[in-house]
Amino acid sequence: MSVPAGGELRRVIGFWGGTALIIGITIGSGIFRKPGTLAANLPNPWVILGLWSGLGAICIFGALAVAELASMLPKTGGSYVFLRAAYGDSSAFVFGWIYLMITAPAGVGALAQFFAELLLGVLGYDLKLIPHWVIPTIASGAIVVLSVANLLGAAWGSAIQGLFTFIKVAALCAIMLVGLFLSHGSFGHFGGGRPVELGKLGGGIAGVIWAYDGWIAVSMIAGEVVAPDKLMKRIIVFGMAAIVFLYVGANIAYIYAMPLGQMADVKASVPQKLMSDALSPGVGTAITFCIMCSVLGALSGCVLAKPRVSYALAQDGLTFRFLGLAHPRWSSPYAAILIQAAVAIVLVFVLNDFDVLTTYFVVVEWFALLFTVGAVIVLRKKMPDAPRPYRTPGYPWVPLLFLLGTTVGLAAIVWGEIHQEKPNYSPLWGLLIAASGFPIFWIWKRLRPPQQFVAELSDRRPGGGPG
Repeated sequence: MSVPAGGELRRVIGFWGGTALIIGITIGSGIFRKPGTLAANLPNPWVILGLWSGLGAICIFGALAVAELASMLPKTGGSYVFLRAAYGDSSAFVFGWIYLMITAPAGVGALAQFFAELLLGVLGYDLKLIPHWVIPTIASGAIVVLSVANLLGAAWGSAIQGLFTFIKVAALCAIMLVGLFLSHGSFGHFGGGRPVELGKLGGGIAGVIWAYDGWIAVSMIAGEVVAPDKLMKRIIVFGMAAIVFLYVGANIAYIYAMPLGQMADVKASVPQKLMSDALSPGVGTAITFCIMCSVLGALSGCVLAKPRVSYALAQDGLTFRFLGLAHPRWSSPYAAILIQAAVAIVLVFVLNDFDVLTTYFVVVEWFALLFTVGAVIVLRKKMPDAPRPYRTPGYPWVPLLFLLGTTVGLAAIVWGEIHQEKPNYSPLWGLLIAASGFPIFWIWKRLRPPQQFVAELSDRRPGGGPG
């Protein structure tokens, strides 16, 4: 097969390869960690199941829309390529700013925090009794170790990542089977739900969105899918439907096996509690190790991949030049890795709560996704004749439903966070930091020497980060 002209990617991914990639990237820590938080905030099983189902549908709408952008602009960089085409260089710069300073560090910090909770649980510690500095210290240690490993050029091979995907899917299937058929559960747990406080609904939405975050990975594969006009819709619908099935099925198993009050008490260890009670403590420990593999794989992938976005932006002359420097010996984007690690550690110590970290991440990340999906509509008008191997079905209603559902969800999250008993203003601070990217772009553009700008433009090359 010849390489397509213009530096485009080879179309080699088939139906099963694309489906496995979306499932593997999307399923992470949320489905294992968030059910206890949801049970504490939303004392109604049908509201919980409705959120998992409804937000899953919204994610499918978003993925169907973004797939059109990816097939139209199959270049390295994903969202920033779409934002630049639709809104200009300033939006691409701000996306890189958000990615480097907010969403990537917050995602890394949240995963590291959950890994620390799991590790302490396996070692027999009661999370309610340990000093407040223990979890962020362990989480910071995990961030440092994985960042140093990636600075040295170390990376998990695709076979290991595939193994992690198999482990997490197998763990979910085991939880569903044991919870529904081997536990001493009751369908009575689905009745007697209490009214949900509006202020706590936002926290529930944030938790479910965190679990579904990752479907944007469709933008990374559409340019490599064989016959995208035929396969992309099937990959997205089947892949996301499989994720929704696993998530809803796991939650049905959780609720059947134990009432919401009990789930709220164990919070961070609902799967472990379910497996221990139904089978044995040893099986509960085994499922914890499976979840740790899932979280560690996701954390390693984030530490490895996310700095490459800043690297690609710098290579295209759309952010600070030093972020595009690769280490002369280890060929790693060391500046972006170090900044990501430092900001993640600060967030872990300052916020020091998994749910607060994920809410901080979700609000800013999905606010940016509004503009990414909106780019489908903008580019239909701006570039009407551009080749589109794949077109969003049900246009314009599919992207509009995503925009409406996401806007309502984000408004509910922010309102709920600032009106709770102990207000959480971190989402507003995150949006403020994101908005500060525009004046920083203005300053950066004017302070940069003109000859440097010309040199960067002439040196632009296709391709992503260093190997």
